[in-house]
Amino acid sequence: MKESIQMVDLKTQYHHIKNEIDQAVIDCISSTAFINGPAVKEFQSNLEKYLGVKHVIPCANGTDSLQIAMMALGLQRGDEVICPSFTYVATAEVIGLLGLIPVMVEVDPNTFNITAEIIEKAITPKTKAIVPVHLYGQSCDMEPIMELAKKYNLFVIEDNAQAIGATYTFSNGTNAKTGTIGHIGSTSFFPSKNLGCYGDGGALMTNDDELALKMRMIANHGQEKKYYHKVLGCNSRLDTIQAAILNIKLQYLDHYSEARNQMATFYDTAFANISDLDKPYRQTNSTHVFHQYTLKVKNGRRNDLQKFLSDNGIPSMVYYPLPLYKQEAFCNFVDSNFKLEITESLCEQVISLPIHTEMNLESMEYVCNHIKSFFN
Repeated sequence: MKESIQMVDLKTQYHHIKNEIDQAVIDCISSTAFINGPAVKEFQSNLEKYLGVKHVIPCANGTDSLQIAMMALGLQRGDEVICPSFTYVATAEVIGLLGLIPVMVEVDPNTFNITAEIIEKAITPKTKAIVPVHLYGQSCDMEPIMELAKKYNLFVIEDNAQAIGATYTFSNGTNAKTGTIGHIGSTSFFPSKNLGCYGDGGALMTNDDELALKMRMIANHGQEKKYYHKVLGCNSRLDTIQAAILNIKLQYLDHYSEARNQMATFYDTAFANISDLDKPYRQTNSTHVFHQYTLKVKNGRRNDLQKFLSDNGIPSMVYYPLPLYKQEAFCNFVDSNFKLEITESLCEQVISLPIHTEMNLESMEYVCNHIKSFFN
């Protein structure tokens, strides 16, 4: 192995598009339009076209996008919002911050996503919204979730931070990009994301004109016209330089997704005969953009495998080691005896391997050979 292996190699990715990125940043600085400059509107328009959605509302980060979505829907203190127990903290964090009640539910053991069947069991008269998270790069099964939302008159906010670019196929054969199916979609442009900027960034998506107008106001101090504030809002803007960078990287997003899929297939083939590993499950009605390549390690061997990899210069990550309901931050929302068996099992089993667009064959073989040697 000639080079050190990284979970994400932003430096090499940057060097491949350096001239385009540098010029975009220089143009932005030269214009001195640092806040809501032309690049922001250009990126907004380009992302709308790419996703096939009517409105994209850029904002400062992915967590803000979730908060702005819930503020725009007019949810009231004490309303319940259903979300997965196995996800990043931001999904439930904003629910609690707004005085809402996060109802954390079980996930499917194969896809790691919530399902309509799981959601329906948690619905009460106080339930007002659902937050499906398209974890690791694959869509939740959105068609039955949207049917359930219609049945119970609930809002759906898609957390698309890990799956931008993924495509969901409905039973009638029509397609839609993740983040455009629910009432509102949200995403993050954190640097390590498949579409990442060089700082913080986020966006909301919707096909609803009224919601789009309200979210734009909320993200800009609640004003539609400067110095005239219709609602209480916040200050959440996508920086113009970051928008310029995203404009370049958006052109490569499908290429990045294809490269990640090729790596995932390479891993799948290498691990095909290892009985103690469950490879990532791929749904037939969703493409997978492999934000993470996540294995399940059986028989309590996950931690030993992670140490073995680390000892041999191979990074890995556990997304996520603790269920949300066991986080101290949520102790006031969940009974101390609350337990979800699948979630707790996943927290003990999952391990994510390096998967990024710049990883070469030598590095992939090095990772695979060491994992195979561990299990032999």
